[in-house]
Amino acid sequence: QVQLVESGGGLVQAGGSLRLSCTASGRSFSSNPMAWFRQAPGKERDFVAAITWNSGSTYYADSVKDRFTISRDHAQNTLSLQMSTLKPEDTAVYYCAATINHFLPTTSDYYATNAYEYWGHGTQVTVSS
Repeated sequence: QVQLVESGGGLVQAGGSLRLSCTASGRSFSSNPMAWFRQAPGKERDFVAAITWNSGSTYYADSVKDRFTISRDHAQNTLSLQMSTLKPEDTAVYYCAATINHFLPTTSDYYATNAYEYWGHGTQVTVSS
C-alpha cells in the first residue's frame, strides 16, 4: 500500500520557522514530481511548492516565494518543506502529493491538484500573531 505521511507541523509564532517532511512508503517516488499544497479552514486546497523528479526545477506560489524551500532526498524517499518568516496567513493543513508521471507537460500542471494521484493526510501548521 502506497502511503505519504507528513510530519513536522505545529504551533509557531509569526516570524518563526518550521520544517515539514513527507515520507513515502510502498513505492519509490524518486522518478516522479512531488509537491506541497495547503488548505485553510473554509478554503480550497492551494498550491505551495513543487519539485521535479531530479530536483532540477522548483516552483513556488507567489505567497511563499523567498520564504519557503522545497527539497527532496531520493535515498530516504522523502520530501521536505523548509518554511521561514512564517505569517498567520500561512496557517493551514499542509499536504504532500506525488504523481505517477515522470514529468508533467507544462509548468502550470505542477500547480494543479488534479496532476497528483497520491496524497498524504496532512499536517497542521498554525502561526500565531
